[in-house]
Formats: sequence, structure tokens, C-alpha cells
Amino acid sequence: MLSVLDIFKIGIGPSSSHTVGPMRAARRFLEKAHAAGLINTVARVKIELQGSLALTGIGHGSDKAVILGLIGFRPGTTCQDEAENALKKVHAEQALPLYQSHHSIEFVQKRDIDFRGDIMPELHPNGVKFTLLDADGNELLAKVYY
Repeated sequence: MLSVLDIFKIGIGPSSSHTVGPMRAARRFLEKAHAAGLINTVARVKIELQGSLALTGIGHGSDKAVILGLIGFRPGTTCQDEAENALKKVHAEQALPLYQSHHSIEFVQKRDIDFRGDIMPELHPNGVKFTLLDADGNELLAKVYY
């Protein structure tokens, strides 16, 4: 039997498919990087919002959601005030503290988040690609989530 929580997801809005999913994907991506011992070698992260996430991303908060996920926020436990304060700090300092570490990287949203409405993923209309780069621009890890 399904519960209400199987159908409805708790998290920041306005659209769970554009915020909860991307936030979870960002956090999972950095969990993977952390497990591989890569976090302290990361110098830059590139985020490519694809399909519907790109076309409606700003209005639905997908850009904010991926930033919060990379910091380590979880959709079901995120306090809206804490999230807004974290986003303001990222923008003011142009620095992104990476998931559960003391390591921060330079982050310029206009440079590091690419809205690729021209890419329509075949598996699902909402796609997001994360890429971690080292100081020399070499790819450390990349993964697409749907």
C-alpha cells in the first residue's frame, strides 16, 4: 500500500520536480565525489540544467536547488530562511562550500550554471549534468541525473 509520502514529496518549492529532484541529485553527486576522495581536489563545479529544468529553471528554483544540494542541504529538512541565507552568502562571496567539508571553491552562478534548453534528454524531460574540475581544468568526475 502506498502512503501519502510515496506520492507527495516534502521540500522547498514551487515545483518538487524542479527543486527536490535537482537538490537530491546535487547532494548525491557530491556524496559520490566525497566517497572517492575527490572533494579536496575540486577547484570548480559546472552544472548543466537540461530540458525542462533549463527552460523553467529560474522560475521554478532549479538553480537554487542545485546550489543548496551541493552545499549539503536536504529537501525534506531544509529551513527556508537558512537556505536563503546560504544562497545570499554564496552570491556575495562567490564561493561555494562543498558538501560536508571545509573546502570552498570559487562559484560564479552565471558562469557555472548553464541553462541548456536546447538539450532534451531522452530518458526524462528533466536532466542535470554535474562536472567537477581540478585546478588545471581536468575533469575529476561527471554524471547526468534525470
